[in-house]
Amino acid sequence: MKKKISVFSVIMLLLVALVIPMRAITPVEASFSTDANYRSAVLIERNSGKVLFENAGHEKLPIASVTKLMTILLTLEKIDAGEVSLDDMIMVSANASGMGGSQIFLDANVEYNLGELLKSVIVASANDSSVALAEYIAGSENNFVAMMNERARELGMTDTNYVNCTGLPSVDGYSSAIDQAKVLNEVLNYDVYYNYSHIWNEEFVHPSNRTTQMTNTNKLSRFYEGCLGGKTGSTNQAKYCLAVGAERNDMELISVVLGAENSATRFKLASDLLNYGFENFESRTLFSDENLIGKNILIKGQNRTARLRAEREFTYVGEKNGEINFSLNYNLPSALNSVRKDEVVGNVEIVVDGVVVDTINILSCDTHKEATILDYIHEIIEN
Repeated sequence: MKKKISVFSVIMLLLVALVIPMRAITPVEASFSTDANYRSAVLIERNSGKVLFENAGHEKLPIASVTKLMTILLTLEKIDAGEVSLDDMIMVSANASGMGGSQIFLDANVEYNLGELLKSVIVASANDSSVALAEYIAGSENNFVAMMNERARELGMTDTNYVNCTGLPSVDGYSSAIDQAKVLNEVLNYDVYYNYSHIWNEEFVHPSNRTTQMTNTNKLSRFYEGCLGGKTGSTNQAKYCLAVGAERNDMELISVVLGAENSATRFKLASDLLNYGFENFESRTLFSDENLIGKNILIKGQNRTARLRAEREFTYVGEKNGEINFSLNYNLPSALNSVRKDEVVGNVEIVVDGVVVDTINILSCDTHKEATILDYIHEIIEN
C-alpha cells in the first residue's frame, strides 16, 4: 500500500510540474499601478479613443497652461480654414504684452508674425503670444474664450469651462484629464503643429532684433522616443500638469496627468503610462478594403459588377497576443440598377464581443449607368 501511495504521489508531482508552466504563459489582463502623488490621470489610444487607464479622469480640476491646447487648436483650425495665415502680421496690444507669467516678452504696439507667435506658444507656453493670437482671431480675449467653450462643447468636453486663453489662475476655470486628451487628439491632426512641437531650444527674434531664448517646456519632446508633442502647465492651484502624445509600433497614445506633486512626477508618470500602453496593448485592423475582396455588386442588365471600397478602416486596440472575438455584418444589396463613383451602397457593422462598436459605409469605386434595352439583349445572347 505504501509503495502504491508513493507512486501516486510521484505522478501527482509530475502533473503539477507540467501544469505550473502552462499557467505562467496564460494571458492575463493588463493593469497599471503607481505610487505617484497626483490628482488625475488617463491614457487613451488616439485612433479609437479607447481608455487604457483612468483614475479620476472626469474630475474637474485647474489645468494651468494646458489650457493653451485649445488656444493652439483654434489657431490651427483658422489656419487650415484659410481665415488666417502663418504669414499674417499681428499688432500686439499693450494688454497682450503685459500678461506676465510665462512669456516671450513681446513689445506693445509692434507687429509680429503669426507663425512666430504660434511657435512661442507651442514651445515656450507664452502667455503674451496666446493673448495676441486670441485678440487677432476673435477681436478680444473674451470673444476668443467664448469660441473656446463652444469648441469644447462640440468635442463633447463636458467637464470643461474656459475663462481665459492662457490658463492663468482663476476661480471658475477648470477641465479634466479626459477632456484635455480630446483637445490634444485634435491638435495632433494638424501638420503645422509638428513644425514647432519638436523644437527644443531656439531664439525668438523680435522685430527690433532683440532675442528671447525659448526652451521647450515639454521635456518628453526630447527625451521620450516617439513623442509627438504636448503641453505642460503649472500653478500653485493646479500643481504640475501635462498632456502628451507618442507613437510607437503603428499605435498612437495620449497620456494626461493633472495635479502632480512636482515637475519630475508629471513627466515620469506620463512616461510610465505611455510605456505601459506600448508594452501591453496593440492596434489591429479588423476591417479595411481587403475585407471587401470578392464582395462586388452585380449591375442589372450588364455583364459587370461594381467594385467596392471602405469609407475608412477600423482598428481595434486590445491586449498584446489576446484574442478578439469579432464579426462583420454586411448590409449590401445583391444587385443595383446603376451607381455613381463614391456613392454609398451599404455598410458593415463591426461587432466585438457581441456589441456593435462601429458602422462603416461601403462605397462604389466606379460609375455604372443604368442598363439599356441593347444591354439586356446582349446579356440574353451571351447567356
